[in-house]
Amino acid sequence: MRIMGLDFGSKTVGVAISDALLLTAQGVEIIRRKEENKLRQTLARIEELIVEYEVEEIVLGLPKHMNATEGVRVELTQEFKEKLERRTGLPVYFWDERLTTVAADKIMMEAGIRREHRKEHVDRIAATLILQGYLDRRNMRKEETIGENHV
Repeated sequence: MRIMGLDFGSKTVGVAISDALLLTAQGVEIIRRKEENKLRQTLARIEELIVEYEVEEIVLGLPKHMNATEGVRVELTQEFKEKLERRTGLPVYFWDERLTTVAADKIMMEAGIRREHRKEHVDRIAATLILQGYLDRRNMRKEETIGENHV
């Protein structure tokens, strides 16, 4: 089993996939589309990746504002989630993505990636951070449950 992480943007979708042990997330690709509301090819590519990597669930970044309010991007992301669930039949979970783009930018700066090249990588790295956060929380909860059973 693997989990897919997605960073849904207006023109791109960053994709990350977990390892089989559900411990680490790896950035896979950035799906680009010509128009914001054209999702057929994007969904088809996501389906191909689901089959290729044997994905059983999806984590989708939820782009709330820093003050936790929801804007137009949240609404569009919720619509995308519904389309994903209908088309793939897989469960899709939201993950708060606030600061993932900032963190992705910092990672690229530290890696020495020049500013003009960062845009090529930011969505894939953001998807990786979304998925890694989800995996870490999931594994932490699993450990807490195991600890409770041994008390």
